[in-house]
Amino acid sequence: MGCVGTILLHIQSTDCVCVAIATDGRRSRVILDPAEMAIRRQLEATDAAGLMRIDRLEWIGLREGEWTTKSLKDKLIALIDEIKPDIIYAPSRIDFHPEHLKVAHALALALDEVDAAQRCNLRVRIYQVQVPLTLIITNLVADVSAVVPECEAILDTYASQAGSMQCTNRLRRYCAQVNGIVEHAEEFWEMSASKYCALHRTLPLNWPKAFRGLRYFPLTDPLAFLVGRKERRKMR
Repeated sequence: MGCVGTILLHIQSTDCVCVAIATDGRRSRVILDPAEMAIRRQLEATDAAGLMRIDRLEWIGLREGEWTTKSLKDKLIALIDEIKPDIIYAPSRIDFHPEHLKVAHALALALDEVDAAQRCNLRVRIYQVQVPLTLIITNLVADVSAVVPECEAILDTYASQAGSMQCTNRLRRYCAQVNGIVEHAEEFWEMSASKYCALHRTLPLNWPKAFRGLRYFPLTDPLAFLVGRKERRKMR
């Protein structure tokens, strides 16, 4: 949801791309049976990966709401050591979803343990899902207007997340307008791996619950940009 257009731009530039899915989404209420919901989410991820034509889909698939930070941290360390990425796109503290926050923390702990030389050259790009980064901390913008039809086709594979997709598509349009881009844009906060670790090393329970996301009613969208401004400035 946060960087599909940018992934497509990477692929057009012949970059190698791996998408790692941390949890299985079983607690979504679209399907009442959690096991069936998890299967649906994996099928959706597989279909999306096929349309993106990425090099690799890594379905880690930990049981949503039931996993430990160490279990994901260890898997991410192994994956980073194998792939040796130049850039990692990741969630962050600028969110409200407990799973997103926990994944950001696990990634920070993993990056703390990877080889120091590799970490020194690694960049992390924080993406936004429903909570906008805003101009306060955005330092990288991708114009994804040229790949909007492809983005829509890929995101449509996630039928179980249709409501959230509407919000993130509105956010892409807002980002385009504020940055003088024709149609859709994706915003990021790029930083060194060390800075990402510094922001996310402490337990998520200690992070301020300061943010609001875009919701189903567009009239309330300005609140997502206004709520949490102080915390964004503090993190910057």
